[in-house]
This record gives sequence, structure tokens and C-alpha cells, in this order.
Amino acid sequence: MIKFWKKRFKSSILTENLEFDKELEQIKKELKDQVKKKFAGSLAIRMVDSGSCNACEAECNALSNPYYDLERLGIYFVASPRHADVMLLSGVMSFNMTPHAIETYNQIPDPKWVITIGDCPAMQAPFLKTFAIKGPANEHFKVTHHISGCPPEPKDIIKGLLEFLKKI
Repeated sequence: MIKFWKKRFKSSILTENLEFDKELEQIKKELKDQVKKKFAGSLAIRMVDSGSCNACEAECNALSNPYYDLERLGIYFVASPRHADVMLLSGVMSFNMTPHAIETYNQIPDPKWVITIGDCPAMQAPFLKTFAIKGPANEHFKVTHHISGCPPEPKDIIKGLLEFLKKI
């Protein structure tokens, strides 16, 4: 056991990526400034899954962990669409979920925006438009921004949110 700890102290922490951390901190600082400027410091997001595999949702859940910590930047995931500024849409717009996604969108107060996340809402996934799939999402909503990837990594989602804020 002593050999293990001696080796451990000599090699230090091997899981850190200082370049990644510096870039992420710069992005987070810019994101916080944009949220403060355009949404008075608090951006509320309503996440809607319209028929996905839940990989995008898992990556969005990672945004709440202490490493990424979006709440510290003023970005919150809310349970009610009436409290939201933005709808974050994932999934292929399935037959069963399309009316619920539209209803959620209609309940968001104006001004409202839609951000799609992952390849599914843009129909870049391995799914065809059939009776069960009513996508792509831009047929049902005016999509302001798309965050591509299957699934996008948390850093890509943060970059996508920053790009969205710069657009509006």
C-alpha cells in the first residue's frame, strides 16, 4: 500500500486536462456575461424529449454537476413551461409526443425560442419519416439554434448555448 501512495504522489493527478479546463472557463465566463446581458442574469430552459434514446438528456444532466455547474452561470432547467424562456428539444418528434411538444411550446410566454439538441430533431439520425415519426422539428417550430451531435458533449452544449445567446 505504501508503494501505491508513493507512486501516486509522484505522478500527481492524471485526470486533469488543463487546456480543456482553461477553454471551458473562458466559455463559461462569456456565457455568464451573455446571460446577464440578455436575460438579466437568469435563463430558464424547459427540456422536452419528443422521442429520443435519452443520451442527450443524460448529457444535459451532466451540466448540473459541480464540474460544469450551469446554475452558477444563471442557467436553470425548469419543470414548468410557463417559467421558461427557451425550449430545448431532443428526439425525433414521434407521433405520440408531437402534440405534447407543441402544447409545451404554446405555454412558454413570449418571447420564446427553440433550441434543438442532438441529431434526431434535424432528422440526421438513422430514422426515416414514417407514420410514427413526424420530424424534423423545424416543420413544427421556428428553430432558433441547433446543437448537433449524437449525443453532444456537455462542452458542446455549453458552446451551443453561447452561440444561441449571440444570435438573439
